[in-house]
Amino acid sequence: MTSLAPDIADRLKRDAQGLVAAVVQQHDTGEVLMVGWMDDEALHRTLTTGRTTFWSRSRQELWVKGETSGHRQHVKEVRLDCDGDTLLVKVDQEGPACHTGDRTCFDASTLPLSDG
Repeated sequence: MTSLAPDIADRLKRDAQGLVAAVVQQHDTGEVLMVGWMDDEALHRTLTTGRTTFWSRSRQELWVKGETSGHRQHVKEVRLDCDGDTLLVKVDQEGPACHTGDRTCFDASTLPLSDG
């Protein structure tokens, strides 16, 4: 059972799996680092420990960013968007944020824009 405060839990609009998207951003530069998913327990742990905790959709378990890699995220601020379906988590990132070793999960490729 989650310990997420009821006033926060009531504001969340979760998907069918009970998850909310969490956009992770470097707090001082605004650089978007990654996107993860949080259930109520992951959000509670993120808010109370100061370390980003996510729900792994592939492993079906909670995980703390950097727990095994050492590339930790120290939470500076968490915001909920106006619709209640997306979190913005501002962090101080240690090392690369992406599991590929890139600084962000958005370093790999830029999609071309059409001229039309």
